Amino acid sequence: MTHLRINEAAALLGVSDDTVRRWIDSGKLRATDEQGKKAVAGEDLAALVKDLADDSLDSLDSGVGVRSARNHLTGIVTRVVSDRVMSQVEMQCGRYRIVSLISTEAVEELGLKAGSVATAVIKATNVTIEGRTARA
Repeated sequence: MTHLRINEAAALLGVSDDTVRRWIDSGKLRATDEQGKKAVAGEDLAALVKDLADDSLDSLDSGVGVRSARNHLTGIVTRVVSDRVMSQVEMQCGRYRIVSLISTEAVEELGLKAGSVATAVIKATNVTIEGRTARA
């Protein structure tokens, strides 16, 4: 089973080490002692992340119907560059920067501008996964 040190878990989630420690202290996350340092099980962290993501999407995506695409990244629009036909929309979704090319008509209909909250819905036919070697 993969175990992550507190600082690694925090970096993966984009939160502070103190936030991970608070989750441990409150019982949201279990910690083990790995070579004299606290660590969390990868499976436990994955379950917590899923719960946190579901909770945040419920509040940000209220009113949205059922979708076939599984990848929804809700964030804030940071930049829109438009010409007569097409627009480049940049968003910051947590630690991820998303850039999409959509019609200028769609940008206007959606009212997208810097500071708008929006959801990038991604449906890809090819997604690659890069792993890293797990520690025992």
